[in-house]
Amino acid sequence: MKKINLEFIIVALVVVLSVVIAWFFSGTPSYKKQLTNIPDSVSTPLEIPSLYGLPVDSFLIGGGKVRTDMMLAGLLNNLGVSGDVINRLMQKTETVFDVRKFKAGNKYQTFSSLDSIHQLNYFVYEKDAVNFIVFKVSDSLEVWNGVKQIDTLRNTFSGRIQSSLWNTFADRGSNPMMANELSEIYAWTIDFFGLQVGDSLKVIYDEYFVDSVSIGIGKIHGAWFRSMNTDFWAVPFVQDSFESYYDDKGQSLRKAFLKAPLRFSRISSRFSNSRMHPVLKIRRPHHGVDYAAPVGTPVYSIGDGVVIQTGYNGGAGNMVKIKHNSVYSTVYMHLSKYASGIRQGGYVKQGDVIGYVGSTGLSTGPHLDFRFYKNGSPVDPLKVEAPSVDPIKKENIDSFNIVKQSVMKSLSGF
Repeated sequence: MKKINLEFIIVALVVVLSVVIAWFFSGTPSYKKQLTNIPDSVSTPLEIPSLYGLPVDSFLIGGGKVRTDMMLAGLLNNLGVSGDVINRLMQKTETVFDVRKFKAGNKYQTFSSLDSIHQLNYFVYEKDAVNFIVFKVSDSLEVWNGVKQIDTLRNTFSGRIQSSLWNTFADRGSNPMMANELSEIYAWTIDFFGLQVGDSLKVIYDEYFVDSVSIGIGKIHGAWFRSMNTDFWAVPFVQDSFESYYDDKGQSLRKAFLKAPLRFSRISSRFSNSRMHPVLKIRRPHHGVDYAAPVGTPVYSIGDGVVIQTGYNGGAGNMVKIKHNSVYSTVYMHLSKYASGIRQGGYVKQGDVIGYVGSTGLSTGPHLDFRFYKNGSPVDPLKVEAPSVDPIKKENIDSFNIVKQSVMKSLSGF
């Protein structure tokens, strides 16, 4: 009996062991499956780093900046490119790049072979921060244009005015070009020459980057400005296939007239019925506003109109007079020169450059004397309330309110 039991036990153990071995080789335990989720071989090759579309590990890379005495042909020759190859490259360049626009200060890079000869294979010239041109100088000669990848980053900014709008951004490490963009949006609404310390703002905007360097400001997705104890909202909205900015009541921020005829200056003299003239040393009316600015600063027409007078006019120096309609006209004095195309009888649009700040006529320094007339009589330009244009239409009110609430909520969130 004991012998039978022993044989039975041995047979049973053999069977069980056989089953375990079969199970082990027929399937993969769970712990092994966890380790084999990654395939034994990767079918997608690793991405090779590139620069201007060229693999960086295949070349010896050098470069520099174009000097003032450099020409494209001369630079290529200094890099070892033969005169024959340069001539053939210049022929291929004719339809791609105007070599006369080869500018000093622009960046270039060279891609040479890794062997001991270090023969130049590619030459890349950056036309600007985004666009470049590639010259293939080995084997078959080729020339083509390229564009760098532009990355868009959504940014927010919140700050208080301490000195100027420009410095408000610069002092916080943000792109000061935002000041230009905001001045465009609020040009009809806020007098940026009258900003006070403590005025505050918030803005949501896109910024463009190339190689981690900011190259400019993109769309403004919403803004809020508090100045003179008044809130100024800027809500982007598309109406009649055109995107513009509106306040919280649906009124367009565009007005019939700009608040000022130039940007980022300072008021050196205001409207007065009795001012001591700086040159004549007598008191007399000064029916305008003086904006001190460097010579050459662009001067803009504050509204659409017809140029009714240009030329040198005694103490006013070089001046331009524009009739905007049957009621309003404006005068721009002491200009250094006129913008191209500005002549009597010509039509200008709001924001067109009409001339440049100077010091012609009776002037002690570069500035713009700007005058505003209503029905032929002078009025203080700083007190003119221009009507809004193109408010939100009734049929678009509901859609606008949805956008407005979203923008205002986002601006309130930081």
